[in-house]
Amino acid sequence: MTILGKTIHVSIDLILVSTCLAGLRRNTGLTPKLQTIENITIRDYMTRYLNLGESVYDYSVATCGSSSYFVRK
Repeated sequence: MTILGKTIHVSIDLILVSTCLAGLRRNTGLTPKLQTIENITIRDYMTRYLNLGESVYDYSVATCGSSSYFVRK
């Protein structure tokens, strides 16, 4: 596997983890406590990372909601 392939694989895995965290936040209200991260730059990147998961989650819900393969109960 090439370096590019591994990079893409790890990137997709990170996006999936972020999306799962977004789903956890939406369903339970639990969220990572970012205030404990002292480095402001890392805290900012973590906030952006979690926001990416929120965006992917919203897009997935909207896509599935408009699909005929899913139904709301």
